[in-house]
Amino acid sequence: MSTSEQSAGSTAQHAQHLNPKVVVISVAAAIGGFLFGFDTSVINGAVNALSDEFALGAGLTGFAVSSALIGCAVGAWFAGSLSNRFGRIPVMVIAAILFFISAIGSGLAFGVWDLIVWRVVGGLGVGAASVIAPAYIAEVAPARYRGRLGSLQQLAIVLGIFTALLSNALLANTAGGAAESFWFGVDAWRWMFMIEAIPAAVYGVMALFLPESPRYLIAKNELDKASRVLYDFTGELDVNLKIEQIRRTLEREEKASLRDLVGGRFGLKPIVWIGILLSLFQQLVGINVIFYYSTTLWQSVGFDENQDLLTSTFTSVMNIVATIIAILLVDRVGRRLMLLVGSAGMTVSLGLMALAFSFGEIAPGTDAITLPDPWSTVALISANAFVMFFGTTWGPLVWVLLGEMFPNRIRASALAVAAAAQWAANWAVSATFPSLSTVGLSFAYGLYALFALLSLLFVFLWVPETKDRELEDMEDLQLGRTKKTTT
Repeated sequence: MSTSEQSAGSTAQHAQHLNPKVVVISVAAAIGGFLFGFDTSVINGAVNALSDEFALGAGLTGFAVSSALIGCAVGAWFAGSLSNRFGRIPVMVIAAILFFISAIGSGLAFGVWDLIVWRVVGGLGVGAASVIAPAYIAEVAPARYRGRLGSLQQLAIVLGIFTALLSNALLANTAGGAAESFWFGVDAWRWMFMIEAIPAAVYGVMALFLPESPRYLIAKNELDKASRVLYDFTGELDVNLKIEQIRRTLEREEKASLRDLVGGRFGLKPIVWIGILLSLFQQLVGINVIFYYSTTLWQSVGFDENQDLLTSTFTSVMNIVATIIAILLVDRVGRRLMLLVGSAGMTVSLGLMALAFSFGEIAPGTDAITLPDPWSTVALISANAFVMFFGTTWGPLVWVLLGEMFPNRIRASALAVAAAAQWAANWAVSATFPSLSTVGLSFAYGLYALFALLSLLFVFLWVPETKDRELEDMEDLQLGRTKKTTT
């Protein structure tokens, strides 16, 4: 039996029971995901009001909505190198500060351009959190429970989306509309942004009390601290063996950098390309169109402002339920099968949405599209089915895979590149949707259905299974397959 097999077997024996402490610190780290979801979705209820407030056209509205995603890509790109240099915890604290500043600045914006600046600042925090939370959770979680703990990131994201949509609905309903005055004579849509300052402050304080990642500590030769974290939180009994195992994977490169990702026939290591394409497909299926523009979408099926805000909130509740289902299944079923099922379901549901909107009609005297019966019902059911298929598979599992699939020495850097690609795709989809919708919603959803179909082929041909594999064994992952190990 090989050394890696022995260490994998030893770790499996040590991780029979889940230490409650590792759940607590994983939940605390995942609050970054909550702010991630809240910050990117809060614009949903404010978009029409701020568009009227600043007299925006379709193009500038799309840019204002998606502007945070520019910051997300930049924040994700630099988060890996910053966390390798200063640690995971300091980057979490920085992200919390950026969230707080963005919330206040966006709520007090006096024009569209300074609003865009504050949204970009918040995006920097979102991008950093999108890298640090899954990396940190993967590095403290036992292999046997890593899928479930890693899925907490997505659960936190969808809870953030739900909270943003719910608070938007409550503020709009209480004030009589998003554009109406509320507390202290400030418009309700401005309060939608400023309320994020509360969870941002909570996240920053909680991050200060988290233990540092044991793999980061070992890389910095702080072995005593790493030992305590591994024993007290991860549940390792043979701490010395685990430290030696981690050190072997880290010492192959003295210092991690983006140069470590280079290799292979296409410029980057195959496993890095897999991470990038997973990130791209997660966004190119158009999931965030549902959350960024759903208020406008539901108006096309006959809902007024109050109804469409509540419908958007209901959709986010379904997303939460879907994520909980994923948490229960991911470590039992495995990553590949769930992604394949999700891709197939998204292809069908998006295809039905495209078909439904092909029967759309222009409302007299307006540019708004309305759907006649039964196609309005088909669109409503298909949109929620799409959310369920995404929420049980591609939503949480991509974050799980990105947190665990890369070898130790390149994890933070590779995750940063993949997350930056994800945010760039998110921005492209969000910014182009208003223009695509002028061509036709049927065309837009048909395009997203095509990407869902391509994601099915991609997973089938190239995505490896990482279920039950130790992080120190990820070096064995190959393009589209894994080495078999004896258990």
